[in-house]
Amino acid sequence: MFRFYALVTITIPLILYYVLLADYYCDHEDRYDEDARFALVLRIIGSVKRFGRIRTVVLDDDKLPKEGGYIMYSNHQGKYDALGIMEAHKTPCSVVADAERSQMLLFNQVIKLVRGKRLERHNMRQQVTELEKLTEEVRQGRRYIYFPEGGYDHNGNHLQEFRAGAFKCAVKAQATIVPVALYDSHLPFDFNSYRKVTTQVCFLDPIYYEEYKGKTTKEIGEMIKQRIEEKLVDLEENRARNGYNKKFKIYKVAQH
Repeated sequence: MFRFYALVTITIPLILYYVLLADYYCDHEDRYDEDARFALVLRIIGSVKRFGRIRTVVLDDDKLPKEGGYIMYSNHQGKYDALGIMEAHKTPCSVVADAERSQMLLFNQVIKLVRGKRLERHNMRQQVTELEKLTEEVRQGRRYIYFPEGGYDHNGNHLQEFRAGAFKCAVKAQATIVPVALYDSHLPFDFNSYRKVTTQVCFLDPIYYEEYKGKTTKEIGEMIKQRIEEKLVDLEENRARNGYNKKFKIYKVAQH
């Protein structure tokens, strides 16, 4: 969390500017469409990266479907995860977030700008309602980020259990699924350090409805988890081969 507090301290005027601007955009959606709001999100993320000394390497973004709605299912490591994926995605997408954790400064504004779905952990009725809305929006062509682990707890580059219920909305929408592997995404806000860090966002091959049709949500979750796990092993091996950059205190990253 040291990086977050340092970021806030250094950029208080800029943060206040973004908070006010984001609220203005959200209050005037008739003037600022989804593209305009997402462009502001990318500006916010760019500032977080610049002043937070964060570098994000994007791998295989050419695998993203060019048309239609889809759901990106990703492993979850920390507070930077959604920001890293959005910045890597480049075009408008939204996110499913924990209602309580998403209230943090700037993250809250990002959620509002992308009209994200906030799930209340102990309110099943509210969760069902929000996920039904998500399902319909995906049918209409929107793209979402979903973290099926449900949360993170200093798990780093190790996966936790994927909740089968997270995949119900994909099945109902008959949506394309895009697995996303996050590597070192816990580094920005999980340690009391302000050194330069590098994270990686890797988009895996899309899984179309025909491929998972007939599978249970548990089987779908296991399939996605296995693919992400295999990619994490690959990224770990790449890092081992390329070594450590002592000058910048970051691991070198192999571009594919």
